[in-house]
Amino acid sequence: MAKARTGAIMLALPLTAFILVTFIAPLGSMFMRSLYDPLVADIMPETVAALEEWDGTGLPPEQVYALAARELERAREEKTIGKLATRLNRDTSGLRSAVMRTGRGLKRAGGPPWSETLPAINAAWGEPATWQALARTGARVTPVYYLNAVDLTFGSDGGIVRQPEERRIYTALFIKTIRVSLTITLLCLAIGYPVAYLIAHSPPRLSRLLLVLVLVPFWTSLLVRTTSWIVLLQQQGVVNDLLVRFGLIPDEQRLTMIHNMTGTLVAMTHVLLPFMILPLYSVMRGIPAVQMQAAMSLGASWPRAFYRVYLPQSLPGVGAGCLLVFILAIGYYITPALVGGQSGQLISNFIAYHIQTSLNWGLAAALGCVLFVAVLLLFLLYDRVLGLDRMKLG
Repeated sequence: MAKARTGAIMLALPLTAFILVTFIAPLGSMFMRSLYDPLVADIMPETVAALEEWDGTGLPPEQVYALAARELERAREEKTIGKLATRLNRDTSGLRSAVMRTGRGLKRAGGPPWSETLPAINAAWGEPATWQALARTGARVTPVYYLNAVDLTFGSDGGIVRQPEERRIYTALFIKTIRVSLTITLLCLAIGYPVAYLIAHSPPRLSRLLLVLVLVPFWTSLLVRTTSWIVLLQQQGVVNDLLVRFGLIPDEQRLTMIHNMTGTLVAMTHVLLPFMILPLYSVMRGIPAVQMQAAMSLGASWPRAFYRVYLPQSLPGVGAGCLLVFILAIGYYITPALVGGQSGQLISNFIAYHIQTSLNWGLAAALGCVLFVAVLLLFLLYDRVLGLDRMKLG
């Protein structure tokens, strides 16, 4: 018994290691980056430590100014002042230029008293808000990225307040992403259910042909499928040409169906449709056709027989397909980036932007964690309402 158990554990070790390396470790790293930010504390450790004793009102004492001047000079010499300025600017707009200008001005500074010299180089050092920002960003473990991810920030009194209206973008994007994902899930269900029914109840030769047509997108690059929709949906594209040729719209009023939400919905529905059809088909092919025939022979109409006999048995496939499509849709960013334009982009596009362009990995990690928790909560809600035990993939 023990030998068999040891053998089973050894067989599972490669899969366990794979999951740890490719799933658990990245999640842990993302969570750490969203909370742990030692940059300011590493570059200005003495200033940050001194600011811990400051009450946050008025201006700090001369000793703090002297420590800040010394550590800013050292950061300039070690060429880390740019990273420091960028980090402070993420907390308070305008501090990047203040820090960089101070770093250059310290070479020509006259020396103490630094409480007069630093504000003379840049007026920001005479503002309490600058020192409050330095104290906030000096914490190695900070919730600031999570606050930014839900459009909150620290106020001048240290309390949590909403971001200015022009900077409130992420909460609306989360809501938009969930709404778009739900819409795509419903579109895939509306299109995929009859297609799966047709495949499951067609003669074997036709069924195999239709199944191959469903699988063709899996053999085609996602980039190719997405860019194909750009050709089809643009104003001089195939769809608009057909609408004009059949007289449905005048030539001067061609529809704008790309680089907006329409393009995102169409392209993502096309990409994710097979993930709805295949679970539905795998469940439907196991439903005996004689059950519908028996129901109709007992006097039920086809719609009533379908609603009372067939539909309940296909619900496990509906649940599996909807859950699969929704989870995939909520994390897509390539397709919205190519066909969505400014109005068709989702929260995943901003996560990619902060990772690749702005290099604000802490905020990207916080956005990713919030998205992960939102999906997890919806998953638990699905389990409570419908039950995972009823979900089937075949």
